[in-house]
Amino acid sequence: MKTTSQSIVPIGKRGRSYQRIVVLTGAGISASAGLPTFRGPGGLWTKNPELANALVAGAHPDLMWKALGGLRAAIPTTKPTPAHLAIARFSPASAVTVITQNVDGLHEKAGSSGVIALHGRLARTRCSSCDAPSFDDEAPHATAPPCPKCGAPLRPDIVMFEESLGAAEEMGSKRALRDCDLFIAIGTSGTVWPASSFVRSASFEGAHTILVNLTATEGDSAFAEVHHGPADEIVPQLFGG
Repeated sequence: MKTTSQSIVPIGKRGRSYQRIVVLTGAGISASAGLPTFRGPGGLWTKNPELANALVAGAHPDLMWKALGGLRAAIPTTKPTPAHLAIARFSPASAVTVITQNVDGLHEKAGSSGVIALHGRLARTRCSSCDAPSFDDEAPHATAPPCPKCGAPLRPDIVMFEESLGAAEEMGSKRALRDCDLFIAIGTSGTVWPASSFVRSASFEGAHTILVNLTATEGDSAFAEVHHGPADEIVPQLFGG
């Protein structure tokens, strides 16, 4: 039976002691930090649908930088939300694996370690052609700078649409889901593959599943427990004492 945000029981006060918790986060956990989402009211694509053409496999890096430069410029001064901090402060921290669809790096800023960034990190840059390693870079480039190794255009180190996930991120996610006993999805629409399949994978392994989302979605029925409301209110209650 579904529960609502009026009956939240903290993880640490439940009858079962969870040892391997997987937390999947989407744009909704970062909304109060002030970063724009891609979808939904006020989202980057809602305001300018043409941006989707810049964030697809094969787009020229100049288009990527034009689409993402403003978002990258905002990241250095953006602070983690209460929801990010609640997850990072949960004890024992070793029990929690964070898998995020976000590219903002706010989980790491909050203090979570071993974060699996499914779609990469916007504050890193890589070559669009050669195998030179990616590197930290917060500059909001107006156009693509050249790779110091091969001269090809540099691009943000994030996964664009129609591109494959990184092998390490994909394997790490599968391993965490295979072993988890509690799966919590926070602020995600559950429509982007492969994250959209995670709840079913966790359920198949016997994990209890919880969804925290601002409003109801078609994906609610896949979860054993659902809480609707702001992540900054619900997540600290779940992860608090």
